[in-house]
Amino acid sequence: MEGRGGPAGNFGHESVLLHEAVAALNIRPDGVYVDGTLGRAGHALEIVKALTTGRLVGIDRDAAALEAAPERLAGHMDKVTLVRGNFADLGDLLDRAGVDKADGMLFDLGVSSPQLDDPSRGFSYTHDAPLDMRMDTSQALTAWQVVNTWSQEALRDILYRYGEERYAPAIARRIVKARESGPIETTLELVELIRAAMPPAALREKQHPAKRSFQAIRCAVNGELEAIPEMIDQAVERLAPGGRLAVISFHSLEDRLVKTGFQKHCKGCTCPPEFPVCVCGKKPSLTLVGRKPIAPGPEELARNPRARSAKLRVAEKR
Repeated sequence: MEGRGGPAGNFGHESVLLHEAVAALNIRPDGVYVDGTLGRAGHALEIVKALTTGRLVGIDRDAAALEAAPERLAGHMDKVTLVRGNFADLGDLLDRAGVDKADGMLFDLGVSSPQLDDPSRGFSYTHDAPLDMRMDTSQALTAWQVVNTWSQEALRDILYRYGEERYAPAIARRIVKARESGPIETTLELVELIRAAMPPAALREKQHPAKRSFQAIRCAVNGELEAIPEMIDQAVERLAPGGRLAVISFHSLEDRLVKTGFQKHCKGCTCPPEFPVCVCGKKPSLTLVGRKPIAPGPEELARNPRARSAKLRVAEKR
């Protein structure tokens, strides 16, 4: 999973697939829209600029994102409602905002650049910092606890599942051995353990050797992948007919969950294939907008290399 943006003025953030995502929402000036991953409000600003009597609900787990939003959205805040929470609880968050149905929803699944670039948050494998990695700093579970208290088997499992790290057994073994002489406290301590567990050939690869492991630990800390199917189900339920759902993913695991979630709601029927007729009665609730995901173009990639793995999928409520 890559960062959601790169350098952009004072806000240190350039929203990925900005124009494509906003265009995909098919915005009506009087509609109600949800930015479920507000970040530094780049997408939100473009959405709210297209509204006249409409409304935008901006959601984020990170208090820092919500605190920064009024400055970024200055002049438009009369059309904006900010809500703190996890998009896995989308239905409850919309209830809190007083929204029944929305005309469009956008979710950008990457970690925002300010989170990556603030060393104190512990997301980066290039800066030394305490092992934290929490998107919501009020939650209890941190990367320190995952690294220092989870079993070797649990560590190996998350490195495989969330990072697709082929050296997961060796890395998990090295972490558990190292913490016998004292806890692993910082990100660069962890990076050195990961390096030491990998063969020389892996260290010569273009990708940073700790990238997959850090992704995996971050996903475990924040429950990121588990939240995606929940979000899609609730978003479909709360979209008005004709409303658009747009999701930007940054990793194959995320994209697979988005694709599967969309397909489920496009199909409707959940009866086994051998049933001659449908008995479940479930009808399709989404239609795909475009068969293939939208990817960043050459200009955006030259401007913002962090966008290289981004994919935008869009569907419309029936």
